Amino acid sequence: MKRTLLSFLIILCTALAVQAQPAPVYTLKSCLEQGLLNNYSLRITRNEQQVSKNNATLANAGYLPTLDLSTGYKGTLDNTETKLRTTGETTKENGVFDQTVDAGINLSWTIFDGFNITANYQKLKELERQGETNTRIAIEDLIANIAAEYYNYVQHTIRLKNFRYAVSLSKERLRIVEERYHIGNFSRLDYQQAKVDFNADSAQYMKQQELLHTSRIQLNELMASEDVDRPFIVEDSLINVSAKLNFDELWNATLQANAALLKTEQNNTLARLDYKKASSRDYPYVKMNGGYGYTLNKYDISANSRRSNLGLNFGVTVGFNLFDGNRRRELRNARIAVQNARLEREQLEQALRADLSNLWQAYQNNLQMLKLERQNLVAAKENHEIAMERYMLGNLSGIEMREAQKSLLDAEERILSAEYDTKLCEISLLQISGRVEQYLE
Repeated sequence: MKRTLLSFLIILCTALAVQAQPAPVYTLKSCLEQGLLNNYSLRITRNEQQVSKNNATLANAGYLPTLDLSTGYKGTLDNTETKLRTTGETTKENGVFDQTVDAGINLSWTIFDGFNITANYQKLKELERQGETNTRIAIEDLIANIAAEYYNYVQHTIRLKNFRYAVSLSKERLRIVEERYHIGNFSRLDYQQAKVDFNADSAQYMKQQELLHTSRIQLNELMASEDVDRPFIVEDSLINVSAKLNFDELWNATLQANAALLKTEQNNTLARLDYKKASSRDYPYVKMNGGYGYTLNKYDISANSRRSNLGLNFGVTVGFNLFDGNRRRELRNARIAVQNARLEREQLEQALRADLSNLWQAYQNNLQMLKLERQNLVAAKENHEIAMERYMLGNLSGIEMREAQKSLLDAEERILSAEYDTKLCEISLLQISGRVEQYLE
C-alpha cells in the first residue's frame, strides 16, 4: 500500500513538473535552425549526398586494378581405357583418382579503354556535385516552408486576438441590450439578434483556435520536434514585409544562383559524359593481367605420381571491338539526350522568368493593397467609435452597430491577409533567386 501511494505521488509530481515547464519562445531564426538540424526529409537528402560522395572514387570509376586471392581443389574419379597404336593392346583401369590443388594471387588492370574510365570518374564527380545541389534545394525548400508556416502561425495568432476582441464587443453589446430589454428600451428582437451575433462570433473564435492548433502542429512537424503538439510562443506579433526588393537584382541573382537552374546545367554535363562513354567504344582497349601461384597435381596411374608448379604469369591484351550491334543506337540516343538537357535548361529558365514576373506583380499589388487597407483600418476604427457612442445613447440600431463592428473586423482581416500574402510573395521571390537563406541571418 505504501509503495502504491509512493508511486502515485511520484507520477503526480512528474506530471505537475511537466505541466509547469514554460512554453519555449521561438523566433524565425530559431525555428529554421532547429528544422535544418532535425528535419527528417533533409536528413535523408544529406545521407543521399553522402552516398554520392562515397561513390566518387578512382576505384569505383575503374582506374585501379583488381587483386584477387584464390585457392581451389579439384578431383576426378574415372574409368579409363587405353589402346596402344603399335600393338593394339588395350589396358583398362577403374577408379582412377587424380587431384589438383592450386592457390594464387591474380592481378587484372584495364590500362586504356577509350576514355571510358575517365568519363566514368568525371560522371561520378558530377553526381557528387549534384548531390550537393539536391541538398541545397532541400534546404531552400525547408527554409521557405518553415518561414511560410511561421508567419502563418503569426497570422492565425493575430486573427485569434481579433476574434477575441470581436467576442468581447459582442458580449458587451449583448449586456447592454439585455439590460435595456428588461427595462423596456429595447425589443425582444434586438435582444435575440444581439445573442445570435454573440454566438456567431464565439463560434468563429473557436474555429480560429482549431486553425491555430493545426498551424502549431505543422510547424512542430517541420522542425521535427519530439512532441508535435507542444505549445510554444512566437516572438513576432506582427508580419513585417519588405518593400526593398528589386526585380532586376532578383532576376540576375536567379540566373547566377538558382539551384534548380544549376541542377539542369549539371544534367547537361552528365548527358555529355554519357555521350563520351558511348563514343569510347570506337577506340581500342589495353588490359594487363598477372599472377603468382602454386599448383599441385597428383596422378593415380601416370608415370609421374605428382607434379607441382610455383611461379609468375603475366600478359597484355590489346583489342578492338569491331561490331556489337548497339553502338550506333547508343550514340544516337546519347546525342538526343544532350539536346534534351539543353532544351530542359532553356525551358526552366523561361519558367523561372514567368514565375518571377507573376510573383513580382502579386508582390507589387499586395504592397499597394497594404497602403489602402491601412488607411481603411483607420477609418473603420473611427467609424466604430462613433457608432458605439451613438449606440450607447440609443441613437443607433443594433443592426447598424453590428455593421460598424463587422466593417472594423473586415478591415483588420483584409490587412492581415494582405500582409501574409505579401510575405509569401517575398519568400517565393527570395527562394527563386537563391537568396532565401538570408532569413538565417
